[in-house]
Amino acid sequence: MSYHQFNLDHLAQEIVLRARKRDNDSLNQAHKMRAACAYGLERFWGEHLRLSKDEPTKADFVADVWMGLVGVLAKGSINLPADVLFNNDDEARIQSVAESIWRLGRFEQQTALAVLIALCDAIVWWTQRLKLPARGLANE
Repeated sequence: MSYHQFNLDHLAQEIVLRARKRDNDSLNQAHKMRAACAYGLERFWGEHLRLSKDEPTKADFVADVWMGLVGVLAKGSINLPADVLFNNDDEARIQSVAESIWRLGRFEQQTALAVLIALCDAIVWWTQRLKLPARGLANE
């Protein structure tokens, strides 16, 4: 077995910079994403659905993290669904994606969750360093 560097820290920085460019306030979602890891892969995946209607830039941030996770795990032969849906998509399609996550073997689920947690930890770290100050009356 050989060592393979997955560059989670670099990936996290790229994701945070993209989110900051879209909407600096969307970075407030970083801590919530890290907390969502405790509820499992399918719930983390579903966060972009919940946010897509009212907070699309936050939904995009969560979707970017998911797609980053999909890419990292594919290098290790763990295949997560790369489906980013919207809350108005067909319920059967949403259920199908959730079920494909539930069908992963225990090892794949545990590995994916461990990588997601590490990625979210790195995202929180980069968010704390790269978030721009809020614009308000004091800064004008």
